[in-house]
Amino acid sequence: MNSLKFKPEGWNNEITPLDQDSINHYRQKKETLQGLVKKCDNDYNLYIQFENGLTGIMPRQEIEAINIGEEGLPKTNLCTGKVHKFVQFKIKEAKDDNRVIVSRREVQEEALEWVKNDLQEGAKVTGIVKSIKPYGAFIEIGGGIVGLAHIEDLSVARIKTPYERLNIGQKVEIVVKSIERDTGKVILSYKETLGTWEENVKNFMTGMKTKGIVRETEKHKNGIFIELTPNLVGMAEYEEGLTYGQPVDVYIKKIDNQRKKIKLLIV
Repeated sequence: MNSLKFKPEGWNNEITPLDQDSINHYRQKKETLQGLVKKCDNDYNLYIQFENGLTGIMPRQEIEAINIGEEGLPKTNLCTGKVHKFVQFKIKEAKDDNRVIVSRREVQEEALEWVKNDLQEGAKVTGIVKSIKPYGAFIEIGGGIVGLAHIEDLSVARIKTPYERLNIGQKVEIVVKSIERDTGKVILSYKETLGTWEENVKNFMTGMKTKGIVRETEKHKNGIFIELTPNLVGMAEYEEGLTYGQPVDVYIKKIDNQRKKIKLLIV
């Protein structure tokens, strides 16, 4: 599991309390902290919600280390998109007028080094679903680092949309499928966290009646795939009138553990 330092932003919805005494401690230790962005000014600097009369300021150039525009600054929509969201940061400087200059860029740079040098393929990490596209889900795994889980890696049963497995803002455990060490690009897989075929099939037995979901019909009408769990699929004989996603009651005719196949009868 990835360390607490690289939990995704907003994982625990907690704001790091700050006062004059703790500022120097956090700055010297270069610790990663978390706060809530309360506004973005006309120059696209962010203001972080602090207490005890302190004002946290994140200059535009300190917001991002990865998605940088041609002028060397993060795009304006990225800055405004952080308002009312949690961000991680390190303290750069404490001013005499109670302003505290902070940097999210430094957190991203550190997290990117972690991905390039320390993160291992096959590792299980924590993540938060940030966005969903027809082809997959983008999931932050810590420090603002976002990986992609393709739709075929979200489920053993074929699904038409990632929304059938995940929702934006959902906290998940996910497996690192591959890493491009030079760029830090991460490909993720969700289906490995849903249990193996052997683990899932233990909950079923021949002669059992259970519920399933219609997932795919064969072109030549030789069967219909029925999902029993997200990582366990059986095949039933073809029947007219069934549609994708329809819940059905099924009878388990046979479980073939060697071939990892389940024969079903729709009842």
